[in-house]
Amino acid sequence: MSRFFSGKYSSLEAYTPGEQPQNRQYIKLNTNESPFGPAAAAVRRAAEEAEKMHLYCDPECEQLHRKLAEYYGVGRYQVLATNGSDEILNFAFMAFCDEKSPAVFPDITYGFYKVFAQVDHVPYRQIPLREDLTIDIRDYMNNDSTVFLANPNANTGIALSLDEIEQIAAANPDHVVVIDEAYVDFGAESAVSLIDRYENLLVTQTFSKAWSMAGARLGVGIGNQALMADLNTIKYSTNPYNINRMTQAAGIGALESIDEIRANCAAVCENRAWTMNALKELGFTMTESAANFIFVRHADMGGAELYRRLKEEGILVRHFDTERICDYIRITIGSRSQMEALVEAVRRILQ
Repeated sequence: MSRFFSGKYSSLEAYTPGEQPQNRQYIKLNTNESPFGPAAAAVRRAAEEAEKMHLYCDPECEQLHRKLAEYYGVGRYQVLATNGSDEILNFAFMAFCDEKSPAVFPDITYGFYKVFAQVDHVPYRQIPLREDLTIDIRDYMNNDSTVFLANPNANTGIALSLDEIEQIAAANPDHVVVIDEAYVDFGAESAVSLIDRYENLLVTQTFSKAWSMAGARLGVGIGNQALMADLNTIKYSTNPYNINRMTQAAGIGALESIDEIRANCAAVCENRAWTMNALKELGFTMTESAANFIFVRHADMGGAELYRRLKEEGILVRHFDTERICDYIRITIGSRSQMEALVEAVRRILQ
């Protein structure tokens, strides 16, 4: 770093994105992208808007917000679209966390929570998962903190029930509870139905996974209208034009293609079940995933070695060197042919 870099960031541990190699064609099962292309209506609408790139986009995202509100069955001012769900999560750290309301989240979860806390100078506490990598909801009750929970949880794929989410929201009436539902469309139950009951509940979702729009960068927050007003204040104090016109249009097109999106999610869930069964037959153990990835380990080979050997076979998966999960690899669920190629490669490696 240069000598000009502010000392307040000297200990910052930046988030590490999944590999995006350009030097070779891989079967990419490392970043939880959809194996399906975007909806045709999303592509068409984005292309039409591309011709207007010389004009600013609508900072209110009015058409997109109305479509989102219709889809979630909430009021127009109970949604806020952002530049990926990372942005709405960062807004939440900025808006709802400080010395009086520190952040709390699991020790094994989406890595950006810790980064956001450090960047925004928010005190935070990481609560260890149980030995079976599940969340004990009692850890998140009455702890005078802003709660951040990915549901299903990142890396493990394990989901909390809607009843458990409600218990956490009810136990923290004076602090915001943020439920990050990036993977909710693959088997978990959304907490959006609870937002009118709990003024402290903020639900975030992304168009990167189920909606096949990872490259477009579109996320959304859903919650009490007052919470949305707070988050809008942060938005208009940082980047009012946060969603470009092509992404706004693509989001509208995707929301007009619900049947296609749901069919894609069903296919991913079917491929997930097939892959889990195939790997279990090869001696793998795994968490019970409700996401578009699985989290697996094998007694005869460590996670780092398996990751390396698969990469040599032309297949990218994700490995984390955190002590508690270093024996695991995370595998994105792709198309059936991609998953068959993965299983065959694993079989060769183990032999």
